Amino acid sequence: MPQLIEHIDAIARRLGRDVLFVSFPACDPLPFAGETADWETHAPRQQVVEWLEANGIGWQPCAKIADENAMFGYCGDICLDVPSNPDDPVYQKLSAFLEKPDGTPARDGVIFYLLPHDVAMKNRHHDEPGFWDRWAKDF
Repeated sequence: MPQLIEHIDAIARRLGRDVLFVSFPACDPLPFAGETADWETHAPRQQVVEWLEANGIGWQPCAKIADENAMFGYCGDICLDVPSNPDDPVYQKLSAFLEKPDGTPARDGVIFYLLPHDVAMKNRHHDEPGFWDRWAKDF
């Protein structure tokens, strides 16, 4: 069944804060020119989802940062319902699962990101009523 998936920058603006998300490069059609992994069966994504659910950490599918010059399908990205606070025990647990102490990925095929609210605000004009309808007419 089709579903509407929010862009990660729209989520950050709606929440009014920085947001954390996870991406799976093998599922992203760019910059790969060849075949990409199916996000629904991609083992690294399934492992992350299973871990999040086993640890009671909320999440939702999210699209990449909205881009007025391109349109992409869903690539399996996940917005995490965890504040970006290094002192928060849930953040610490999540970070330890996804990153090594030096900040590099702890899991093959999984990248942990922080989208700062001020970066998300660069697209605040996308929230104006009718913006995407007007955009679609000219796409």
